[in-house]
Formats: sequence, C-alpha cells, structure tokens
Amino acid sequence: MQRQPVTTVASRKRTGCRMSNCLWAVRGQMLAFESLEQTAQCIGTSRLGGVQVSAPVFNLWIQVRGDGWIESREGRFRMRRGDWMAFEKESSPLFQSGPQGLCIGVALDASALDALQALSDGSLYAGRGRLPTREVRTLLRLWREAAQADGDALSVRPLLLQLAHVQRDLAARVRRCPGRSRSRKRQVFGRMQRARLYLEGNADRVVRISELADLTSFSSWYFSKAFHALYDESPQALSVRLRLERAAQLLRTTSMMVGEVAAASGFDNCCSFARAFKSHHGVPASRYRSNQRRSSGLTTNEAYASA
Repeated sequence: MQRQPVTTVASRKRTGCRMSNCLWAVRGQMLAFESLEQTAQCIGTSRLGGVQVSAPVFNLWIQVRGDGWIESREGRFRMRRGDWMAFEKESSPLFQSGPQGLCIGVALDASALDALQALSDGSLYAGRGRLPTREVRTLLRLWREAAQADGDALSVRPLLLQLAHVQRDLAARVRRCPGRSRSRKRQVFGRMQRARLYLEGNADRVVRISELADLTSFSSWYFSKAFHALYDESPQALSVRLRLERAAQLLRTTSMMVGEVAAASGFDNCCSFARAFKSHHGVPASRYRSNQRRSSGLTTNEAYASA
C-alpha cells in the first residue's frame, strides 16, 4: 500500500460530506483519525481514499463495493466486496480503498460496547468474515442513518445490534473460552481473536508461539491450550493451513514459479513445501495450477489478467 500525506481529522473541513457524524476520505485523500469525540463515529472511504485509525477505539469495516487493503499491527489484509473486518483498540489499522472501492466503518468507544452488552448480552470482537449482499445493504442503510445523526448511543443502536448479529457465529464460541465469569470469557476470546487475525495477516511466514503469547499477554502454555480449546486446532496447525491456502491462491492468480510460491508462503525448503501442499490439497503444486486453469477454461495469460 502506497502511503500518502495524512490530514488529521481535527484540521479537516467536512465540505465533501453532508452527514453530520461522518468522516469521509475520497479521491486519494488520507485522513488520520486521532480521537473520538462522541460515543460512535462513522467513517467512509472511496476511490483511493484512506484512513489511519490511531485513536484507541474498537473499529469495524465493511467493503461495500470494489476492493481495498488494510494494514494493521496484525498484518496486511485484502478486502473484497462483502468482506468485513474488526479491530481492537491497539491495532491502529490503516485502510485504503481501491480505485472503484467503497468501504464504510464505525469507531466505538467503551461506553458504546458496554451499551451493546446491556442491550443484547453480546459484544463485538476482532475478526473477519463475509456477508451476503442483502446484509451488506442493510448495514449500509443503518450506517447512513447513524451518520446523519449526532453520534449518540441512541442513534447508533440499530447499527450496533446489526453488527452483533453479523458476529453471531463468533459470539457462540465465547462459552468455550476458559474463565469463570462471562466477562472473563469475553476478554479471553477477544485476545484469541486478535491472535487469529495475526496468523491470517502473516500467512507469508512462520509465526512463533512466543509472538502470539506476547500479543495476547498470556503465557505460551496457556495461550496454546486456550487456542486449541477454542478453534479445535493448534496455532501451529492453523498457521500451516493458512500458508498452504495462500500458496494455492498464488498458484491460481500469479505466474510465480513453484519455488517462489513456496518462499512467499513461508517455506524455506521446496521439498517440505511439496509434501505439505500435496498432503493438504491432494495433488502436487504444479498439477494444482494446471487443474485450476483447465477447470476455469482460461489460458495462462487470461488467468493472470483476471486475477
């Protein structure tokens, strides 16, 4: 992602946005969101606009159209239409939309999250996922309504409830976390989700358990045990799976040699990569690439051009 000059939110005139509770970056403009002056703040980017969220707030993003990129302390992520991502307050994400991209976001303070727990006995967590078109439209409508209001708890309530509904599958996992109280389970789950994001954002290399333990402020032993209980696989196994999925994507969408794909997926040995890839995908890497081209009916150049 190419970084551009950043304008702080405090010094920016909102001449391009008719919504009273909205910060909007468009046509290459880069904004730095450094503080939250109300319960919630709606944020939007389009056409190469970007926002750096340095304020210590929970923030959630939804790609409505086109694509975009997010760089955070958890790694680098590609956003496509229908994707959503949420970050804890320590993540400091930088979001930039693509040439035809449109992305909406919301930043929330602790009182907004507390209000959500009081309303629905739920919360919002770091993570990522995909949404059907109908749900994206619903969230866009609720976001616009919140952006036209004053940023108080009442105006943003429908949006928060819908976001909690989006994360219903994540919320269902909270009870599996260690901890005697529900608040402790939520705390542990939030940290585990951030560690999972870190693995997904660093699928180009081997991630050490000590890195994840430091990220979550747990011991390596406690982290590994809690992670496996929550996700039914060890962090090492998930890391390998994510790296092999990245390798498959590179084989489908680039002209990189197999050895280059192995290196770009964190494998320093082509033989170990070949064994791991065949074990996971069922076929050698070279055959996987040829099968993908044959099934799509594209020539080599057409496959790379459409990626």
